[in-house]
Amino acid sequence: MAYNFKQEMNKPERLAGGHRLCAGCGAGIAVRGVLRALKPEDKAVICSATGCLEVSTCLYPYTAWNDSFIHSAFENSAATVSGSEAAYIALKKKGKVKENYKFIAFGGDGGTYDIGFQSLSGAMERGHDMVYVCYDNGAYMNTGIQRSSGTPKYAETTTSAVGKCSPGKKQIRKDLTEVIASHHIPYVAQTTFIGNFKDLHEKAEKALYTPGAAFLNILAPCPRGWRYNAEDMMTITKLAVETCYWPLYEVIDGEYKLSYRPKVKQPIENFLKPQGRFKHLFKKGNEELIAEIQADVDKRWEELLKLCGEEV
Repeated sequence: MAYNFKQEMNKPERLAGGHRLCAGCGAGIAVRGVLRALKPEDKAVICSATGCLEVSTCLYPYTAWNDSFIHSAFENSAATVSGSEAAYIALKKKGKVKENYKFIAFGGDGGTYDIGFQSLSGAMERGHDMVYVCYDNGAYMNTGIQRSSGTPKYAETTTSAVGKCSPGKKQIRKDLTEVIASHHIPYVAQTTFIGNFKDLHEKAEKALYTPGAAFLNILAPCPRGWRYNAEDMMTITKLAVETCYWPLYEVIDGEYKLSYRPKVKQPIENFLKPQGRFKHLFKKGNEELIAEIQADVDKRWEELLKLCGEEV
């Protein structure tokens, strides 16, 4: 679809400025990017579980949200939105609601990969006409930078400390995009902030306007947890894509489609080195740990290329 991106980017903001998210935080940019894909005439019911996004955008009696907003518990944002969508359908059938609404849940990886996974899986399996958006910052950032199942292997967090007996998180990161794709829902996509935000915008629009359940996984860096300079966020996300740590792709009715293939695949150390959470990997004697991460990235990338029908 052809877009007038200048026009799209100048739509009125549905998430107001002045919220308390950190400078260089990816969550607010992810939310603004998704909501910008809504048609101006459509309204939205938005739910966010407890987390950085919720505590920073909805401090009673103030809110940064210009649409209806629900704060849910950590574990049930998907259930809250699916219930709201079911109520909307019933009310519309009775003629009590005339306007068109879209239903969106936002959650970090802690409230999505882990604590909220049961309600997310249930909502996707039931096929509610809703979008679940995970802003993946790779840890429980709001409660003190504890590891989640979305934390990369060997990253340092407050619960996967680095020292003589530990090289950081010992477990491989869960691939939640693939887990949700196995639910056989109409639309699943993985994206982040790169270039002119075209990939994020197009995928958000598809997710919002594809009938049925949809899931977006957006890499949303955290300057506090990843320990990078706030102004370097776009560089970090670009390196995540160019190293194939975070491939851009979508799954439409079960069909895999690669959104971007780097002309020259960069080594994973280019993504790791700017982040303080990985600085221990660059000490002498830890070369095999970087090699292990590289091997995992290569393996997952080759598997994805095959799923997308691309030449390896």
